[in-house]
Amino acid sequence: MIAQDRPAASIGMNTIKQRRLKLPVKCYQQDFVGEYIPFYFCPRSVMLYVIYCANHPELAYFGGQEPIIHLEAKLFETIEWANGVNRRWAFALSNAGAYYTEFRNRLDQLDEVDWEAIAARDFHDPQAKEGKQAEFLVYEFFPWHLVRRIGVQSLSIQRQVLRALARITHRPVVEILPDWYF
Repeated sequence: MIAQDRPAASIGMNTIKQRRLKLPVKCYQQDFVGEYIPFYFCPRSVMLYVIYCANHPELAYFGGQEPIIHLEAKLFETIEWANGVNRRWAFALSNAGAYYTEFRNRLDQLDEVDWEAIAARDFHDPQAKEGKQAEFLVYEFFPWHLVRRIGVQSLSIQRQVLRALARITHRPVVEILPDWYF
């Protein structure tokens, strides 16, 4: 997205985005984290909390969390698709933008993800915070038809999303999910 001079509004931290362009996905040494489409394993991410607090010195976005939507896909369906089209995928055991992160690329390694931290609503504990930031990564492209649900915070945003989806064939369910937000 950065190379294509997009998106119009960036909601992450530019220093982290730049670092991700140079960090290797250690289970695919030729690839860099920034070449992958990232997904958290849960809503209410640490990054969304940073946006909610709006007090981080590197934060460039101050539009609040209401306009932010969550795209949900099924993990095993995504892996099956990726394997079927020879697309690399991996997951990071913590923030994929950190130098120390460990990466995995086998289903039998999913038990190494800290699922308790991912499910946690309180992640002030440093270990829980690290585990909550685990990411699933798909190399270069993620197909729209695998998006199964879109979570939004408000009726206003739900209406906007439904209008945007009105003329396309694949229309995921769009639900107001306030528990996915802070």
